[in-house]
Amino acid sequence: MSAKPDATELMAQAEPGHKGCAPLIRIAKIQVDQKQLEQYRDASKRIVEESVAQEPGVLAFYALERSDVPGSFFVVEIYRDNEAYKAHLETESFRHYKAEVAGIVQSLELIDLDVVALATKPFRLDSI
Repeated sequence: MSAKPDATELMAQAEPGHKGCAPLIRIAKIQVDQKQLEQYRDASKRIVEESVAQEPGVLAFYALERSDVPGSFFVVEIYRDNEAYKAHLETESFRHYKAEVAGIVQSLELIDLDVVALATKPFRLDSI
């Protein structure tokens, strides 16, 4: 039985427009109620950390806030494939996140992306 490729190998295999081995990549553009920023930031940290730690199909997950527009967020999600994304939507972590931010998120736009090129190096935020 062959081992599944790791995230770096999978991303290296991805070619533009090729859905066969390319990961599923989605960006969520989110506008949050200014009065509830800390609650949203906390919920985002939890879903990112739990998803990466508990779900093998989650290759990368980033919650980012615009520096010049507080309350304007981008969430970058990279899944092994569509099945991994569907599995993510069924997790307790995701259901809890959606319930927690229901009254906080003012707008949400989901953007699906095709891979042109991906590269990453392992790093720790506390070492930058």
